[in-house]
Amino acid sequence: MATVPSVPPRSAADSAPTLGTASGAGSTSLPAWCPAWAERLGDAYLAGTSCMFLLHGNVRDLVPVAPPGADAASGWGTVNDFLARELFGRWDIVLAYDVGKGLRPLAGPDPARLRSMAQWLTERLGNAASWPREPDAAINAIDALLERNLLEAPEQRKRIALVLDYAQYLAPLGDAATSARGAAARLVRMLAWATNPLLRRVNVAIVLITDSMAELHPHLVTNPAVTTIDIPLPDAAERERFALATATAAGLPAAQHDAVRRAAALSGGLSLESLRAVITMSAREGTAVDGPEFARMKKDLIERSCHGLVEFVQPRLTLDAVAGHAEAKSRLEADARAIKRGQLESAPMGYLICGPVGTGKSFIAECYAGSVGIPCAVLRNFRSKYVGETEANLEHALDVLRSLGPVVVIIDEADAALGNREQGGDSGTQARVFSMIARQMGDTRYRGKIVWMLLTSRPDMLPIDLKRQGRAEVHIPLFYPHDQAEMDAMFTAMARKCGVKLAPGLPGPVDLALGLSGADIESVVLAARRKGLDRAADAGTQAPETISADDLRAALDDFMPSAQGLEKEMQEIAAVLECTEKRFLPDRWKEQVAKPGGRAHLQERLAAIRDVVRS
Repeated sequence: MATVPSVPPRSAADSAPTLGTASGAGSTSLPAWCPAWAERLGDAYLAGTSCMFLLHGNVRDLVPVAPPGADAASGWGTVNDFLARELFGRWDIVLAYDVGKGLRPLAGPDPARLRSMAQWLTERLGNAASWPREPDAAINAIDALLERNLLEAPEQRKRIALVLDYAQYLAPLGDAATSARGAAARLVRMLAWATNPLLRRVNVAIVLITDSMAELHPHLVTNPAVTTIDIPLPDAAERERFALATATAAGLPAAQHDAVRRAAALSGGLSLESLRAVITMSAREGTAVDGPEFARMKKDLIERSCHGLVEFVQPRLTLDAVAGHAEAKSRLEADARAIKRGQLESAPMGYLICGPVGTGKSFIAECYAGSVGIPCAVLRNFRSKYVGETEANLEHALDVLRSLGPVVVIIDEADAALGNREQGGDSGTQARVFSMIARQMGDTRYRGKIVWMLLTSRPDMLPIDLKRQGRAEVHIPLFYPHDQAEMDAMFTAMARKCGVKLAPGLPGPVDLALGLSGADIESVVLAARRKGLDRAADAGTQAPETISADDLRAALDDFMPSAQGLEKEMQEIAAVLECTEKRFLPDRWKEQVAKPGGRAHLQERLAAIRDVVRS
């Protein structure tokens, strides 16, 4: 925009900004049914703190555009519909642009208002068919409109709202110095609008809409003159209102409205578009809205909306199914009871479950979710080779998790998945991912609502920022069976898992020095079962119902534990050093830690083994 020497003082209309169709001049009040993000935008604009707003998050979903009581067709629309009809419903010009549709006026359902806007724009831009569609030409045309409006006499100056959709394609993520000339020029022009004090003195508002802030240039995102506003997934009240209107439109009888309400209450994490798909499909197929099919469809829709970045596991077992680890189970069961009672303030923000490979870290995490009775989400690989896509993937996954709560989030191999603060050679992606996860893990507003479970056999490689109190607060080490009682329990559990039975008195004494993991014991049980089946087949007799002592002893004698003894010892020592409560440790480790200089000796041993393994 060219430099404007001066702007005449505001007229009365200029000095009293207006927003919406229901609020008076200068009022920050919007109708109660309007979303909270719109109230925030209006407050920021009327306070004069900003004239540029960045909407991100759930921007492609439906939002209410009419008071309660409207039907499903007219009561909800897009974010653009809401901006044109309600937030800027009293403004003279609402001009939208995106790279697909080009420039166009937004007037809502009012044809007279649309004609008035089109006439004013035609006088300045020419015939609508010639309005620029290419980004550079469109931004130049918008800049000329704003400049001309500033130079108009106060009584002729228009109230102009700009809605720039898919803003990530106008100012994409990248180094401005090496960006294409057009992209850099657009970024500079948009920054000039945001920081121009002249635009703040007149009724001009610029709204950028992007699916993810991570895809937009950071100079825009972090500019203090740009107000960023997150559009969250719908809350329970909004989902219920929409679900009932959709059910009525789909022809569901009033007798099923209670089922619709239950489905809406259980649909956290779904967008309104996804909720509509569930309800209309149930109506078409004649199935119960809140029936078993609903859970499957919800899981499928959320996973698809997350592009496969989050996998939902419905826990089938509780902590009662966990063999051994008595003290760890006791702590997890106590925390599960607190969350079920609603005592969220006493629940940990997260857990670090560590220990050698094969100790059942994933299993105990899923059983914990089953004991609490809440969904279990596994955060999968969200990294991408494309610039900005990794952060965008993670941003969307975190939005879904926030709306789901309460939920247990499992991150397996956390030391590799979460990265660290180091920039590396990835343009800072690893550091940004680490920052996003660390910030969410430490957000105490979600205590007891998002329970993080970091699983790793190398906790020493996990950054201390994630292991501190206030994030992964409780560090629970898991070990191989360390006494005969635990060994008996583990064999019984693995036999039950494999669908076989042990003969009475089995397994009997087992050499604890073998260091058998749960996976090892499962392998031994299956080998013993095969021996019994083979012997019966050779003899032409019926297969035995139980595993005999001879077959189990033969399988144990034949089994050779993994040769990676040093690595297992390293993982075990690392787990001991991470432990936050002594009661989680077996007696031999308690004694080791209690000795003078015991922890220091273990740290030295860990460092020595690590050096040997690396070499």
